[in-house]
Amino acid sequence: MSYDTLLYNIGELILPAPGPLKGEGMKQLKIKENAAVAVKDGKVAWIGSHEESIQQQAETKVDAGGKVVSPGLVDPHTHLVFGGSRENELALKQAGVPYLEILKKGGGILSTVQATREESEDELFEKAGRTLQRMAAYGVTTLEAKSGYGLDRENELKQLRVVQRLRDQGSLDIVSTFLGPHAIPPEYKQDPDGFLDEMVKLLAEIRSENLAEYTDIFCETGVFTVEQSRRFMKASQELGFRTKIHADEIDSLGGTELAVDMGAASADHLVAASDEGISKLAEGQTVAVLLPGTTFYLGKNEYAKARKMIDQGAAVTLATDFNPGSCVTDNLQMIMSLAALKMKMTPEEIWNAVTVNAAHAIGKSDKAGTLEIGSAADLVLWDVPNYQYIPYHYGVNHALAVWKHGRKIWGRRDADVFSVPQPEREY
Repeated sequence: MSYDTLLYNIGELILPAPGPLKGEGMKQLKIKENAAVAVKDGKVAWIGSHEESIQQQAETKVDAGGKVVSPGLVDPHTHLVFGGSRENELALKQAGVPYLEILKKGGGILSTVQATREESEDELFEKAGRTLQRMAAYGVTTLEAKSGYGLDRENELKQLRVVQRLRDQGSLDIVSTFLGPHAIPPEYKQDPDGFLDEMVKLLAEIRSENLAEYTDIFCETGVFTVEQSRRFMKASQELGFRTKIHADEIDSLGGTELAVDMGAASADHLVAASDEGISKLAEGQTVAVLLPGTTFYLGKNEYAKARKMIDQGAAVTLATDFNPGSCVTDNLQMIMSLAALKMKMTPEEIWNAVTVNAAHAIGKSDKAGTLEIGSAADLVLWDVPNYQYIPYHYGVNHALAVWKHGRKIWGRRDADVFSVPQPEREY
């Protein structure tokens, strides 16, 4: 057989086991040394040794130079589509101005809501598209994108339609999540239940237009209570949505426990998750999506208890939480470093968290996060000597080249020297 692309001379090929991986399973990572992988029709068609690859035919052969190849990274929690930016708030935060005071001055999340409402669908599409290009350059090939900066019917639908357009464009796989109850808009400040009623009513329209696969709600002090979150999740599930929840980010309200009880696909943030909540995660199927970049950006010292969650048997993943207010990064590699430095996760756990477990958290475990015969050929060639190196050397981009469904979608200029087009053969 002649393949489309053959990557050979791979020093380490990362082959995560099927997930979700929990507890001890997260500590195991299969590495095939001196390896090669071949792609045909957008799928992994062959995996073998470098020596075996000499006999393989391919239209394009890529010499990996003894470097590392992994599945494409998966980012399971982003706020991809939003208007405006909030760099002007950074100096206020540094000066110690409380967030509520920033809100009174027209800043905070409500400023993003206003900017999102003012920008057109095309403007939001162009801006989010540029972010996707950067994410791809960092090795991300699959991600989740939330709404939540419209806070009304028209603008929540606008955000979701932008996500749909980006998904249809096809450069990356995108899972869409409706996060209408992300905050309480000023017009409903005295009536949060009334606002939640409006978001519940919107579910049927979103479902009929197939604009989202998941729903999410921010369960936190000053936003939505556990009972309000339960009501929204129940209404979502009755219409066929899978559910997620922003839970226990600041206060331990019981959102983690609610997520497991409701069979949510994931519970996200979890900095203040209780011991009971962590025990429930270990017993249930809900994936913990941890966001150390948010804690880092906000200058806080308490990170989610990843070590305890994994040691007790939970499935853990990592995400950027890319957003304009509390985590302004689209670099998942940086998050991998923070997981090692601030949450004491091992390199093996980190790689499983950004591949197989991340894919499971957004319902893409059959299409992303692993490399096996027949799986999608989402690949990253890394300019590193071994898989431990990326969490160790932080703040730079280690990706050399990125393939999505077997098509090269990004490559560093000096990576071109690795690609060797094969001469046409006579038959």
